[in-house]
Order: sequence, then structure tokens, then C-alpha cells
Amino acid sequence: MTTSDFSQRLIEALGPDTVFTAPDDIEPWLTDWRGLYKGQAQAVVRPRTTEEVAKCLALCQQAGVPVVPRGGNTGLCGGATPDGAPANVVLSLDRMNKVRSVDTIANTLVAEAGCILGNLRRVAEEANRMLPLSLAAEDSCQIGGNVSTNAGGVNVVRYGMTRELVLGIEAVLPTGEIFHGLRTLRKDNTGYDLKQLLIGAEGTLGVITAVALRLFPRNSVRSVVLAAVQSPQQALELAELVNDQCGPRLQAYEFFTGDCVDLVLAHAQGVQEPFAQRYPGYVLMELADTADEDALNALLENVMGAALERELCLDAAVSTSMAQLQALWKLREEISEAQRADGPHLKHDISLPIEQIPAFMESAEKRVREAYPDIRPFIFGHFGDGNLHYNLSRPAGAPREWAQQQGDAVTDIVLDEVNRYGGSISAEHGIGQLKRDHFLHSKDPLELRLMRDIKRLFDPAGILNPGKLL
Repeated sequence: MTTSDFSQRLIEALGPDTVFTAPDDIEPWLTDWRGLYKGQAQAVVRPRTTEEVAKCLALCQQAGVPVVPRGGNTGLCGGATPDGAPANVVLSLDRMNKVRSVDTIANTLVAEAGCILGNLRRVAEEANRMLPLSLAAEDSCQIGGNVSTNAGGVNVVRYGMTRELVLGIEAVLPTGEIFHGLRTLRKDNTGYDLKQLLIGAEGTLGVITAVALRLFPRNSVRSVVLAAVQSPQQALELAELVNDQCGPRLQAYEFFTGDCVDLVLAHAQGVQEPFAQRYPGYVLMELADTADEDALNALLENVMGAALERELCLDAAVSTSMAQLQALWKLREEISEAQRADGPHLKHDISLPIEQIPAFMESAEKRVREAYPDIRPFIFGHFGDGNLHYNLSRPAGAPREWAQQQGDAVTDIVLDEVNRYGGSISAEHGIGQLKRDHFLHSKDPLELRLMRDIKRLFDPAGILNPGKLL
């Protein structure tokens, strides 16, 4: 069967307003957000219902046609971008964007996979609840993609990864069968928890069509501190104090270097210098509670007073209004966009045993600079949960192609150090195309064999998201 014949079958089954085959209609769906990957496809399918997803997958399974599930296209590893096979079908969930229910007694929210994360957070707020999953791309990423990649974000230190927020999943398997796992039960101890296989699988086992999420009491009282630190080690010692004194009120604990601040000030609009002088590193921490603003502020003042007295930080600025809180967060949130404006960066989303972060940063920089003395590190991350974004940019004056030309060699050095410290080569961005080779070389052989067995069980024809993960 030719691709045109199969595309016509899709159109007959789903309609011309769901299946798009004109080259101009397909073109925008072939490239990832960073512009690293571009593939091919014979059609883009944009279903409105789970049943339409099932029809599409059943037809593709019968014909052996590869399917690439796609969310908001905010991924950084090429996991939602088709490869070079002309037969690919891109399956977008963007039209499946209904909120099916919000329950403020059980504290649950059920939403279709194409819902924008930021919209879901606002729906929760309107119900006086909080959906704690929060990341820089939340106003364009989709919840189905978040679940498929087990997204992290800034609140992991308090609420955990996406996996810990998911109660149930509805998904379509490659055969076209619908997995009816959209339960809102907090307790269901009846054998294997199959939804966990779909979370973080990057669309290689099934297409998530709806999710049931946990909600939490809305933290209407928030306070942010930006603390200047001398070193990553000092940032961790400060974290220990804050954890001891503030307990579960600590909602986020972020670290970034002075070089990141310079980059943001150079490329972002509406960002202000945080202190009178530049410091080597910065910690941005947020405390949140459901009530008693005075008590929270008093706690924060006591903690930061103790931190300064014990020389666990060099300076500190505390938010006194929502505008100041947002301004302090903007310093951290604009780093990725500032890197994009600066030019291609080599991004390494890694995790490490938290106590090993300072040693890793020292040894990794030493090894990288031995090979590339003028490389520019821009390092930030979620220190509270051990996640580091170890990003490197071309030397000043080097051509923009430098990252593409030298990227593999630089990444080999960085990820070798990650493995030496017992870390992970992907903390929250997934594997996709970008890290597939390193994943296959660094993962335990038994784990890889079990993963391949699971893949064959769910997707014996191998049609789902080929070239990704395994």
C-alpha cells in the first residue's frame, strides 16, 4: 500500500477535517522546538475523541505505519519529532483539551491529554485548589506530554515528579484497544499498577488520552528569597538549614550561577539586577502555606537571619509583594530563553546524589576545560531534588555551528562524569532521540532487556514513536 493510499484510508475513517496531508499543512509538525531535529510524515492526524485515536492506531497497526504522538512540542530531546521515514503519521492531541471533572472533596482533576498545563493550573486555582506541576513551558506544554515524559519542574522538592501526581490514565494501545485506567482512587491494591508503565514511556507503549490528577490546598501565602552564595557547597549547607527549619513549607529550592544572571540581563526584558554586586551563585527558594502570612514571613526572617549569622549565604533579598516575588522568579525562569537567544547550547539534564553535586560540578568543569578551555558554562537546576541543568555554550567568538560540531565529544565527557558519580543522564526531560545512544550504553543490561520485553508486549509491531528511547 502506498502512503497516498493509506492517507486516503485515514481520511475516509476520520474525515478531512481531522487528517491533513498537504505538504504545507504537515510542515509545521516536523520540527522540534529547539530546531535540532526535522523528520518526515505522510499525514498529521488531530482527533477530537479517544475513539478517533483508537481508529487511527488500529489502522496504523494493520498497515504497519509508524505513529509519532505529539503534545505541545516543548520537549528538549526530540521525543515528539518524527524520524526521516516518509510513512510516519504524526498524531497530535491538541484538540482533545476538555476538563472532564474537578472534585474539591476528593481533590482530583480529570483532563484530556491536550489540555495546556497552565490552563489546568488556573482551573485548579478557580476551584481554590492547586495543581503543583509547574515549569517554564507551562503555558504551551500539554498535560499528556507532561505525563508521557514524567515532567519535573520547580515544585518537585515538595510534591514530587508528575508520576506522584497521577491517579489514573486513559490511553490507547497500538492495537487500538482503549486502556480504561482513568480512576481517581487513592488506594487500589489490585495487582500490577499498569499506568506506571505509561508514565515516562515517551509515547512508546501507548497514547495517553486523559489523566486523573491529584490537587492540593491552594497555598495563598507565598514568599520568595534570593540568596547569594559563594559556592554550590554553601548552597547545599543553606538547604539543610532551610529544610530543618521550614519543613514541608519549602516548595522550591533553585540554584543558578552568576553567569546565568549575566546572560538573562543581556537577553531578557524587564529583569533587574538583584544585588549591588555580582556573586558566584544564587539560591532562589520559595516557601508557601495555606494561611498566616505574618507567621510565614517571621519564620523566613528567622531562618535567613540564622543563615547570615552562620555564613551560609553572602546576601539575601526577600520578596515583600507579589510583584517582587514574580520579579525574583523571572531571573530563574528566563535562563532558558536567554540561552536560546545567545545561540545553540549543549543542554545536559542530569541528576546526581545531592551531596555529590559540588564535587561533580568541580570535576566536570575541570575535564571539560581541559578539552575546551574557553567553553562557557551556564549551570542551574533544582538543587532541592538533585536535578542539574549542566548547560554549555560555545567559546566567545566561535561560530554558531560549534555546538553541533563539538557537541558529541563534550556530552561524552559530561555524561561520563555523571555515571562516575552514580547519577542519571536524564532527570526530567526524557531520552527521546537526543540521549538514546547514551541511554543504551549507560543503562543496566537487565533493565534494558526488561524494557524491550515490555515494549514488545505492548507494541509487537513497533509502530509507536520509532527511534525514541529504545
